[in-house]
Amino acid sequence: MPYAGDDCTGEQLSPLTIEKNGFIQEDIKIIKNNIFTPYFTEMTLLKKIILTALVICFSQTVYAVCKSELNPEFFKRFNDECLYQYINEAIENNHDAKQASHRVEQYRQQVKYSFSKELPTFNVAANYLGVKVPLLDNFELKQNAFILPFIANYEADFLLKNRDKTRSEKKSYEASKLEEKSVYLSLLSDVAVVYTNILEYDELIKLACEKVAILEDILKRDTKKFNRGIIGTSEINTSAKNLEIAKNELENYQKQQEILLMQLAVLTGNSPSEVDDFSRGNLGEFEYQGKIPDEISSDVIFSRPDVMQAETNLEKAKIDIRVARKEFLPTFNITGVWIFNTIARGSFFSWESSLAAILAGARQDIFAGGRKIANLRLQKAKYAELFEKYKQTDLTAVKEVNTALCLIKHDTKIDNNTLQKLQYEFKNLENSRRKYAQGTISAPEYLNNLSKFIDIQKEAVQSKNQRLVNYFTLYKAVGGRL
Repeated sequence: MPYAGDDCTGEQLSPLTIEKNGFIQEDIKIIKNNIFTPYFTEMTLLKKIILTALVICFSQTVYAVCKSELNPEFFKRFNDECLYQYINEAIENNHDAKQASHRVEQYRQQVKYSFSKELPTFNVAANYLGVKVPLLDNFELKQNAFILPFIANYEADFLLKNRDKTRSEKKSYEASKLEEKSVYLSLLSDVAVVYTNILEYDELIKLACEKVAILEDILKRDTKKFNRGIIGTSEINTSAKNLEIAKNELENYQKQQEILLMQLAVLTGNSPSEVDDFSRGNLGEFEYQGKIPDEISSDVIFSRPDVMQAETNLEKAKIDIRVARKEFLPTFNITGVWIFNTIARGSFFSWESSLAAILAGARQDIFAGGRKIANLRLQKAKYAELFEKYKQTDLTAVKEVNTALCLIKHDTKIDNNTLQKLQYEFKNLENSRRKYAQGTISAPEYLNNLSKFIDIQKEAVQSKNQRLVNYFTLYKAVGGRL
């Protein structure tokens, strides 16, 4: 990778590679087999120009990130076909991701546009000419005429300035592809997190409904006691208050789940009105079937698309500095003109009625108001900025991976401890059930113990969800390479 102290004029990148498609190869075969083979062989430069132009004209638009680079198979390891289905729908239908793909196509066409400036231009213009000229002996010119000039122009790129401009555009294209990959990785991670949260709320809603039913039973029993004068107003008010709290909790769970379902619909490119038809699995069976590594190789971290994008932008800035320096040097132009006219005698396309000229020369700016110096300093400042951004991106990448591993490590322990806590509470509930069957405790006491057990179950659901969400965070942090 380049560093700030490198010489920004010394590096020469490999030339742009242009592939020939089948259509062009077939044309070459036909041309080589015809009677003009010797003539065609001699015109090597012209052949390359024609072939390049054909490649640009007939090449089809190809964009969208390669699916295998996103590693969607990672999401198959969670034993849930619905998740894998939503992941594929997001890849195919998400509009934000498609915007990134279209931006890539824009940069791809910009590379072609820049490359076209390296090639000669050829144009023709039809003009009417009305002119009054004196009569000179036997030399007579027409006063009304048509002029048809054919003009060819080529900027000889001896200093490779235009080539460097194309290289710079190609770096922008490469950076846009890496940005596109980052968008897709974030998208898949978001889809998985939202889907897992929906499964979590499925379990929480189920437990909340059970708790509401228990508290309704407790309130019903306390009402009977109150009517008989066994308990006072404070006790029955407490039971009613607990029931209302449980109902509000249930409403919040349902609200959050509906929001998540609509979010999942948008992420997968579906209408939010169709959320009632969304299929999903079960959190109890939703579990990662692979092994999460204890450490991540630095090669994986520095292969993240955002890190590679920062490096590519840095390389582009280095090329832009080289281009800015070459702006101080002269430009070389070759212009050829062949004009057919009806002013002179002879037929329109005859040699007698044509005028041909060729002009080759160099042009050097003497004064440009400091524009070139300012541009060079501007490009150097951009390079320094991007160099700092690259270093910051490296640090952020390492931090995000280490954070994800830290979260997985500690949340796994928390989840295990919560499951152990749930087992202890289950044993306490079994003891309460036996005491209730023996008549040593009342029904409200047993129901209160059952309510506590449901609260521990909620904790277990939430701790498992948090642990699983951390896997998706790690997937995104390592650029999908899990």
